[in-house]
Amino acid sequence: MRAATAADQGAVWDILHPVFRAGETYAIDPAISQADALAYWFGPGREVRVAVDGGQVLGSYYIRPNAEGGGAHVCNCGFVTAAAAQGRGVARAMLAEALDRAAQSGYRAMQFNFVISTNTRAVDLWKTAGFEIAGRLPGAYLHPVQGYVDALVMYRSLVADKATELL
Repeated sequence: MRAATAADQGAVWDILHPVFRAGETYAIDPAISQADALAYWFGPGREVRVAVDGGQVLGSYYIRPNAEGGGAHVCNCGFVTAAAAQGRGVARAMLAEALDRAAQSGYRAMQFNFVISTNTRAVDLWKTAGFEIAGRLPGAYLHPVQGYVDALVMYRSLVADKATELL
């Protein structure tokens, strides 16, 4: 894992593009342009990291405050893994690092605001890492194949524990 640089944007776009176009796991316009997708992923206040193996970017995540002011002690993250790297532990490794970085940065919790319930790989990983479903938004997401599905709010405290103990 390392900090993403401007030179990584093409590789990150190559990973984001099919994920956003599919419309199954992110509440992002499937027709989003490359410029807008990269502006979103690398937006202000986001620390962007990449998972690299042999010089190839296998995945990326960002971490940022979930809210401002009195809510800035809770972070939010977004994760994406290259299709060819799925099932190789890339997302798990990125999550482990993100939990550690969040705790070291003084965040007291991590929250995912809109996890598409049909994204079972992510839901299962987050649960394995100690996240709880804090809320369910019935029919909040229009899935391109399955129709209206629930979105989940998932939350994990980072206080008084080593962030990666559960991984």
